[in-house]
Formats: sequence, structure tokens, C-alpha cells
Amino acid sequence: MKILVINSGSSSLKYQLIDMDTESVVAKGNCERIGIEGSKLTHKAKGKEVVIEKPMPDHNVAVQLVLKELTDKEAGVISSMKEIDAVGHRVVASGEAFKKPTLVTDEAMVLMEEIKDLAPLHNPAAIVGVKACQAAMPGTPMVLVFDTGFHFTMPDYAYMYAVDYAHYEKYKIRRYGAHGTSHKFVSQEAAKYLGKKPEELKIITCHLGNGSSITAVNGGKCVDTSMGFTPLAGVPMGTRSGDIDYAAAEYIARKEGMDVSEMLTYLNKKCGMLGVSGVSSDFRDLTAAAAAGNDRARLALDMFNYACKKYVGAYAAAMNGVDCIVFTAGVGENTPGVRKGICENMQYLGLEIDEEKNNEKNNGAIRDITGKNSKVKVLIIPTNEELVIARETMELL
Repeated sequence: MKILVINSGSSSLKYQLIDMDTESVVAKGNCERIGIEGSKLTHKAKGKEVVIEKPMPDHNVAVQLVLKELTDKEAGVISSMKEIDAVGHRVVASGEAFKKPTLVTDEAMVLMEEIKDLAPLHNPAAIVGVKACQAAMPGTPMVLVFDTGFHFTMPDYAYMYAVDYAHYEKYKIRRYGAHGTSHKFVSQEAAKYLGKKPEELKIITCHLGNGSSITAVNGGKCVDTSMGFTPLAGVPMGTRSGDIDYAAAEYIARKEGMDVSEMLTYLNKKCGMLGVSGVSSDFRDLTAAAAAGNDRARLALDMFNYACKKYVGAYAAAMNGVDCIVFTAGVGENTPGVRKGICENMQYLGLEIDEEKNNEKNNGAIRDITGKNSKVKVLIIPTNEELVIARETMELL
């Protein structure tokens, strides 16, 4: 069985064709600058890379180009579109409308339209991607897989905000979280690596990248997560502020003459590591700048590590212990200084990392950086969100 995984952005469309018999990637690629001048498709298959620079005025054209490459005599990997058994679509926000992966139907698409403003940059693009695939592959089953899905096991006292309950009932204002497919994948992989069932473990998963979230996984289920109603909440990120006193945001807005929309753009795009450091949102740049003596870059990294450390401590308290801490995603997998900054001075948890192993270069495999005397396992696990989407798509067929 072959499943095509689609991740539609506002001006991009990433894809992977996965052979579910071996769970291997047969082909993958990315359509960039859709609807913008200079659009191109980068297609990787059979150990080769093909770059096609061609106008893509919309997602319909992009999907047609992707399918053409997948079935191309030279660059292709399938003889016809009939070999694609199903399509799994990544969707960022679900609201309470969808609590699990859902087959694409007319009714499901009506609900998708109703919740698209929960993630205005991502959900409308997902809708466009679904419709483009439906037009190109009529009759092929399609599934919506939500970033928020894994987090719906949180208890009400963890996901509710202390706002007027009427606003929860009316607008479904609550914690939804994000990166759910990643947190699910790495927590399951950690259990496999440790030779235990997920039900036997208390795991804290740290998905750290330009966007970062931390999740408490107790017995294989999410019981709390750092992101909130949107991905703005939690630890400070590349350009997002993370948790902030809302009165401080209002004060800045009033002084700077910003409206609500402008303030949200400010908090999402101009704060975080970029705002504090004045250098970059990229942790590689920050690490280099801090090493060269840039004190604001040092401050930004210290703030990030400290915020993550607090969440780790809070989630250990919430679960009454922790058996394993997992680092994943771009920063989590590739930045030894961040892992060290989060894990140091955590002796009260019995947590210790092996500094030599922590400093080893990322080899793409699971790495155990647990210290000799540590009571808590510390693992680096590469995430694979596309595989989770493919697995959950297959389960619905």
C-alpha cells in the first residue's frame, strides 16, 4: 500500500509518497512559491533530485505537477495514480470539531471551513490542498490528520483557561497544543527503544525548533502540553514570545499605537529569540554569536533553556515523576548547548546527561545521552511526522 502525505502551506506544498509495507519513503518533494513569481518543484526519488522551475499560479497546478513527477518515466516511482491508495493531509488546528483523524467527506469539509480562522496561515491552505487533490484524484480516499489530535486526552483541568466559562462554550477557548504527531511518534519510539510498553512510562517530549513545544506523556497519552489555543503560548521560540503577561502586551500596543492584529503579528513574528537577541531566530546563529561574546544572544539562549527547564520540572510534578526525557526536531536534535542548558542542575530529579555523548554529531539515529548515574533516561529521537500521518491514514481505510 502506498500513501501520499500532503502538507499544504499558504504558498508551498510538501509531499512524501510512503510504501506502508516497509514504511519507507519512495519519493518526496516540495513545491515552493505557489502563486508567487519564481515558483519551483524540488522532487527527490531513486537517489536523484529534480528541480522544475515552472509557474504554479495555485495549488491545483502544484498538485498536477507533483503527480506528473511521481508518474514520470524517468523521475517517477509509480506507473499511474491508481497506485496511490490514499492521501493523508496534515491539518494544524482542529478546534473541538475533530478529535481524531477523519475521512474527507462533504460534511468534514464544511466543518473545516468553519474552523479555518483558528489557524489562518495554515488551515485555509490545507483546505485548498485537499480540494486540489480531490480534483486530480477523484475517488481516492483522503484523510485529515490534525496536529492537535494527540492532545485531546488532556484532562479538563489541564486544557481549560480560567476565563468566563460562557466563552469556552461559545468559542471553544481552551488549550489545543500543536506538534501532536511529533510528540506521539517520539514518545512511542522511546518506549520501543527502552523495551517497554507506552502504558508503563512517564515521558516528557521536547519538540524544539523554530516553533517549540513540550508535552507530558503519561501511559502513552498526553496529559499536558505547553502550546495553547494557538502555537503562540509556551516557551519563547524563534520569533514567538511564548508566555507573556497580557497586560504587558496591551501596554506596548498602547504606547506603539498598535491594534490587536498588529500586536499578534508582533508577538508571533518579531519577538522570541529574534527580539531578545537582535541577531537571528536561528539557534545556530545565536550559538555562534554567544560564543563570540554577544551578550544578548547569550541572554536569549539562557531564557529559552530556563523556560524549557521550568516546563520539564512542572510536568515531572504533574505526572508524579518522569522516566524519560526526549529531545527532537531541528534544535532538539542538533544543539548540544540547549540540551545541556535544560538538563543541568536537575539533580533533584536524578537527571544527568553524558556530556561527551551529548556533544556527538547527529547521525540521524536514536541517541542515548543518559549520564552514568542518571535515574532518568535522556534520548535524542529524530521525529517523523509524515510517517504518523501515513499510519493514521491507513488505519481509517
